[in-house]
Amino acid sequence: MTTAIEVRNLSYRYPDGREALRGLNFSIGEDECVGLIGPNGAGKSTLLLHLNGILPEVPGDGAVRVFGQTDLAGMRRDVGLLFQDPDDQLFCPTVFEDVAFGPQQLGLPETIVTEALTRVGLSGFEKRSPHHLSHGEKRRVCLAGVLACQPRILVLDEPTSGLDPRGRREFKTLLRQIRATKLIATHDLDLVAEFCSRVLVLDRGEMVADGLSGEVLNDMPLMLAHGLERPHTLQHRHPH
Repeated sequence: MTTAIEVRNLSYRYPDGREALRGLNFSIGEDECVGLIGPNGAGKSTLLLHLNGILPEVPGDGAVRVFGQTDLAGMRRDVGLLFQDPDDQLFCPTVFEDVAFGPQQLGLPETIVTEALTRVGLSGFEKRSPHHLSHGEKRRVCLAGVLACQPRILVLDEPTSGLDPRGRREFKTLLRQIRATKLIATHDLDLVAEFCSRVLVLDRGEMVADGLSGEVLNDMPLMLAHGLERPHTLQHRHPH
């Protein structure tokens, strides 16, 4: 299997001295769908920001490789990051301009924008203002913007937070249709149980578990020790 993401001895300290990541080591194969879980403040978002070169500002230490490469331009081309808060990602006056921003930087044709909006169910939204949309619609505009850049890896930070049940269902349907390597950081453990074959558990910047989702999510002592609970979907399953 081709290695999509390789992280070797990745540590990171915030400018205020707080240690956010401590010597992380893991790799993700191409087309894998992996969950990243852990309590608040575990370092999940910080880790995701390293995967497409937003952090650290000083590149090239080789701690993160994407399809074997360490150059920022290549990493940003291959890794599409969906932020936790859609408002952090939307900054243009119209939906079309927002979705077109990334492809324009990459020299891709504008026809990609219409295709991406159709994929996320927002065909006809081109002239709408992103800031007047519902939370779920904003999130889908952000996803369209990421998909329009045609990344090989999709990195999602809390993709279902703030969505109502219908919004969650629609988003999950979308996620299922996207062919890419996926890393999903989330508190939505039912999402992990449903989508991810493997799960990484992060706590206080350290990787405390890396294993098959069914085994990790059912390990009650491990889950409780790191402020997590077994997903509802697994609690209702009885052994045959």
